Amino acid sequence: MAPRYRVTLTKEERKDLEAISTKGKRAARTVLYARALLLLDAGEYGPKWVVAQVAEALGTTSRSLEHLKRRFVEEGLPAAIERKERMTPPREIQFGGEFEAKLIALACSDAPKGRERWTIRLLAEKMVELKIVPSVSAMTICNTLKKTNLSLI
Repeated sequence: MAPRYRVTLTKEERKDLEAISTKGKRAARTVLYARALLLLDAGEYGPKWVVAQVAEALGTTSRSLEHLKRRFVEEGLPAAIERKERMTPPREIQFGGEFEAKLIALACSDAPKGRERWTIRLLAEKMVELKIVPSVSAMTICNTLKKTNLSLI
């Protein structure tokens, strides 16, 4: 069976959580977790509610409250009520402003021999051929042209 965690708050922690749950603007999740920790407090100042009662009162699941208790006991108050920092950085932008500028310059240039105008696929092939990018899909070209409000007709 999984270990049960017991939340015991100090007077200062209770005061901080009461301020979070009653004053100022905060994320709804932060306020909810602050209220949950106040109700789950099994220390001498807390109401000592059971997890099922708190879950019903706050409209959440008992499982999420057990996870909250575990985070509080193992990592502390800030980690329990605030969002976790992202471990992996966001994806790097592959097609930035330089790509857009070269694409627009190419789309505004004369069409290749034997063609009346540029097509999306021709532009994609030419961008790879000119080694501007290693590979690019037709949809990326289409979305970039649409974003810059450039029409090929």
